[in-house]
Amino acid sequence: MQDEVQLHDKVFKKFITEAEIQSSIKSLVERIERDYEGMELLLLPVLNGSFMFASDLMKEMSKNVSVSFVKVSSYQGNMQTSGRVDELIGLNSSIVGKHVLIIEDIVDTGITIDKVLTLLRAHYPAGVEVCTMLYKPEAYEGKNPPKYVGIEIPNRFVVGYGLDYNEYGRNLKEIYQLKEE
Repeated sequence: MQDEVQLHDKVFKKFITEAEIQSSIKSLVERIERDYEGMELLLLPVLNGSFMFASDLMKEMSKNVSVSFVKVSSYQGNMQTSGRVDELIGLNSSIVGKHVLIIEDIVDTGITIDKVLTLLRAHYPAGVEVCTMLYKPEAYEGKNPPKYVGIEIPNRFVVGYGLDYNEYGRNLKEIYQLKEE
């Protein structure tokens, strides 16, 4: 793959390879399957960014899981998060008494995931945890850190593997970091 990509007015350099991503997914699946042995598990990927991660995660799972996609709005253009979530769109089935695993592409401030957890807990699941491909501990301000983390990264802007910059870059197989000027 390319060492650098240009998306709109920004240049991004390769940061995490496809092999590193897939290796971290295999490790996550081992932990998740061990922790949820004998339990029904509902995966709840948060769109749009988590679609590639959720797909690869599910393909590695040996146990049957159900999936339902949800959407929240937390970004207000460019590279800023609004930190505001008004509703959870797409929760089509009851989660009462179910073990729910929220699938995120990235957890940075944690404000969005805290709100999603609050909204989900109002539906009385047996348990709800967060699994994220990327986690920025330096940026985290939330109350509920993710239980399952693929890769911890510094507080830098990244694209690729579902993550975008103004809707471009989601299709990249690797993760790229904003190049310092």
